[in-house]
Amino acid sequence: MSEARLLSLVEALRVLPGVGVKSAQRMAFHLLQHDRDGALRLAAALDGAVHDVRHCERCHTFTEHRLCDVCADPERDAGVLCIVETPADQSALERTGSYKGLYFVLMGRLSLATSFTAEGEATAHVIGEALKARGLTVSRLARGVPAGSELEYVDLSTIAHALADRR
Repeated sequence: MSEARLLSLVEALRVLPGVGVKSAQRMAFHLLQHDRDGALRLAAALDGAVHDVRHCERCHTFTEHRLCDVCADPERDAGVLCIVETPADQSALERTGSYKGLYFVLMGRLSLATSFTAEGEATAHVIGEALKARGLTVSRLARGVPAGSELEYVDLSTIAHALADRR
């Protein structure tokens, strides 16, 4: 392996959130020195995901099909919609087993059923008022989710209680 390929691997690993040069180097060296089979599995998984994973036509989360499993499930309550920031947030809510409605994944920082940042609160208020004017019921997650936190890092019990006690 040439030095250029090693540098290319380190730079590729740096695209991951929270991974700096030293962490990327440690990962690259580990994969090349101790786990070449793991490196091949990682490369194949990334290649497969990049080519086969797309956005659900209805909610925009990630899926390999036209519709994700949630949107395709006839048992879901189509009268309830939870708007989340990312597929990771949707996954966190799904793991609680407490929510049986559908989702809309914003794929960005327009916060509604996500973090309690100032941006999220303001956005939720504006959109909530617009939806209420159309006769829809709007709720926010209860304050059981710590202010400023990301849903994907909050424990499942806290998310489940916040969902149950939403306002």
